[in-house]
Amino acid sequence: MADAIRGIGVTEVTYYRWRKEFGGLKSDQVRRMKELETENQRLRKAIADLTLDKLILQEAARGNF
Repeated sequence: MADAIRGIGVTEVTYYRWRKEFGGLKSDQVRRMKELETENQRLRKAIADLTLDKLILQEAARGNF
């Protein structure tokens, strides 16, 4: 098993972490999960940007600029 893992160019720790995370999933489920994680990351960044914009506008409205 260790030779096969090295053959694909990953460490044993990485292989077992992937196996634990994705072990029971089919390839299309893994692909969809990755897409959802990417979208979630994008949405979190958008929320952070909008929150920052809101805080800046609140400061400007109070005259604290």
